Amino acid sequence: MMDGARSALVYPWETPAEIGVPREVAPGIEWVRLPLPMALDHVNCYLLDDGDGWTVVDTGFDSRKTRALWDTALNGRRVRRVIVTHHHPDHVGLAGWVMAEHGAELVMPRTGWLMARMLTLDVQDRPVPETVAFWRSAGMDPDILAARLEERPFNFADAVAPLPLGYTRLVEGGTVDAGGRRWTVRMGDGHAPEHATLWSEDGALVLGGDQLLPSISPNLGVYATEPEADPVADWLASCVRLAAHATDAHLVLPGHKLPYRGLPFRMGQLTDNHHRALERLEVHLARPRTAAECFLPLFKRQIGGGEYGLALVEAMAHCLHLWHAGRATRRRRADGAWLWQAVSRRAT
Repeated sequence: MMDGARSALVYPWETPAEIGVPREVAPGIEWVRLPLPMALDHVNCYLLDDGDGWTVVDTGFDSRKTRALWDTALNGRRVRRVIVTHHHPDHVGLAGWVMAEHGAELVMPRTGWLMARMLTLDVQDRPVPETVAFWRSAGMDPDILAARLEERPFNFADAVAPLPLGYTRLVEGGTVDAGGRRWTVRMGDGHAPEHATLWSEDGALVLGGDQLLPSISPNLGVYATEPEADPVADWLASCVRLAAHATDAHLVLPGHKLPYRGLPFRMGQLTDNHHRALERLEVHLARPRTAAECFLPLFKRQIGGGEYGLALVEAMAHCLHLWHAGRATRRRRADGAWLWQAVSRRAT
């Protein structure tokens, strides 16, 4: 959710591809931009020409509109393989449909496949007690909490087509031949566990998914499924690992926003962005506060509406990171909310 500066990044295309209309970005590679029903209103998918068929990288939400857009974009071309960078619905949503329609092979990280399979089967009519307890622990606004208790939550299966049993695993350091190139798989973490990025061995291209976005940083959230996780630490470690392979020659094909060059600079931004946010958070936690009271120092703007849920899980992640690092303490409030306080900046 946090924004990064655009300086030192070069955008070969100043305007995005038209929704659903493939645009060639390199020989044998087409960029397909698909709509999303949220503030971040699109996802980037890619078509790679394998000669005897096509490889799709990420797929968009499962909806009638997106299926129709894919049919038009493919224009009769056959898909023989789907590569999914990570398990989030805007990336895996139509993978099962493409498999069923084209007889395509699914290729993705094991953790992502397991998460997607599990979450599509976990359909809820109302929030489960563990989720409600987590929201309370984050200090969710009482009015928002009351409304959510009476609403059907977003279910993974609402936007993800059923995934058939069976897939091919992407592993760290493995290789994939697609689009007339050989790609090395390098995993990131933090935004999603085992997030695959693909680096062409000729040094020209990187399929970055959400791990290598320009101008925005992907959400680093903690959820009731793993309420004491530290995705911020996972993210920072991933940035260090991936930065070692980045060059200015790389054209990065990201999961959102525009393709760009300037990856070494961007890797520094993606790291520094969260270090600065943590420093602001420590100052803010001179006195005890809930995660829900930490939006302004983290995001430097007011948060409301559809952004609230993502902001809450990211604020929780940053508070937890300080706690895991010994830079903050926490104690339970009577209503179940954690109160966080910075160790080195306690109010006197």
